[in-house]
Amino acid sequence: MAPPQLRGSLFIDGKWSPTGSGRTIDVINPATEEAICQVDYCDRSDTQRAIDAAAGAAAAWRALTPYEREIPLRKVGRLIRQRVDEVATALTLEQGKPLAEARLEVLANATFFEWYAEEGTRVYGEIVPSHFSNKRLFHFHQPIGVCAMISPWNFPLFLQGRKIAPALAAGCTCICRPSTQTPLSLIKLFEIIEDAGIPAGVANLVIGPAGECMEAFYSDVRVRQISFSGSTEIGKEIMRRSAEHVKKIGIELGGHAPFLAFADYGAQAAAKLAALSKFRNCGQSCISASRFYVQEEIYDEFCAQAVAEAEAIVIGNGMDDGVTMGPVAEPNHLEKTLRLIEDARGKGAEILSGGGRPEGFDKGYFVQPTVMTNITNDMELMQEEPFCPIMPIIPFKTYDEAMALANDSEYALAGYIATRNITTALRASEEMDAGIISVGDFSPATVLSPFGGLKQSGIGREGGREGILEYLEAKYVSLVLDE
Repeated sequence: MAPPQLRGSLFIDGKWSPTGSGRTIDVINPATEEAICQVDYCDRSDTQRAIDAAAGAAAAWRALTPYEREIPLRKVGRLIRQRVDEVATALTLEQGKPLAEARLEVLANATFFEWYAEEGTRVYGEIVPSHFSNKRLFHFHQPIGVCAMISPWNFPLFLQGRKIAPALAAGCTCICRPSTQTPLSLIKLFEIIEDAGIPAGVANLVIGPAGECMEAFYSDVRVRQISFSGSTEIGKEIMRRSAEHVKKIGIELGGHAPFLAFADYGAQAAAKLAALSKFRNCGQSCISASRFYVQEEIYDEFCAQAVAEAEAIVIGNGMDDGVTMGPVAEPNHLEKTLRLIEDARGKGAEILSGGGRPEGFDKGYFVQPTVMTNITNDMELMQEEPFCPIMPIIPFKTYDEAMALANDSEYALAGYIATRNITTALRASEEMDAGIISVGDFSPATVLSPFGGLKQSGIGREGGREGILEYLEAKYVSLVLDE
């Protein structure tokens, strides 16, 4: 298939410009291991140019009314919908997910711009009654300023759109740095941003080594906020380095989501729900369920149905019709997946389905959806975020046992509950350590509601009203009247 046509790689101050370094990097299709195209690979000086552009555009963009900012943001959403197939194709080629999943990600991206275009007009202040007759107390919100946005490769468009849209609606300017494995769909988004008439310098795109880009973000005091989605280890480093200039941070980090299947939900229904959560995007989702605790009464039937669900998955190139699971995104991740399987097997796990590379695939980073039992807590997949299509199933007897198992993790991003008992659902929602609780829903993320974790799964929220507040600062005024 022909590579996507790109206007450029770096979008700085309203222009597509080559990198000063002259470096390029190949973008690899994980389904074929072939280079799709080359993009410019910037250095720190290019990132600095982008910061300069964002800082230079900040005052004029901030000065616009939210209704004036609403117009181009709505146009971004409209153009995304018009070009959904073009953007989705680029996303599948670079990331590997089936084209149908890619289209959903692109359309979800459109909702961010449409919803936050309107939400920007609802950033209200408040008048507070004073204890004193001659005082008036009120507060309001103002944009924080220049923001840096760093996203991973698993949802390269969705995770950037969830940052860009509220930031721009709030009146901030930004510099976006995608994963170097998956820059193409974001380049396509920036083509749309250009066509929608977002002013020069308001939104900028750099593609380069994380170290060089981040050093520019850390050291420049004009960068007032850093928004990051990725690993807990990198999130901790961002916290340390941002402290020097007391930058505001929003970090959505790793997850190790428990899935609690209670007997009243039914074995077949629970297994179908579990498979949808686990194997979507080849298990490469921070909120993907990764520890499956099943009540003893339905355990055997759940396992059998989980195997049937896994074996019904059609593995292949995401561009091919009928494919329901593509490859993992990169060779290192394939190696990690196979290592986790072998570690579990070596420690006594029973592989019910999958367990390795699928037959007939000479190229591509493909791995079978894997279902296993006889799980012990010393297995690596129970201690680290797996981020792959492995479903470990563990039986439990009582509610209290299930909740203790669910909360036995340093991660607390998402949790899944399969029950038809409203008391169990509400109690578990309150007691489970997770920022996102899903009851009977395999895909809880939405623009309407706050998304983020507890414990070592992050700080801050994206989505909902909370998402735009991340890019605003509250200013309080105490005014004494003349006597």
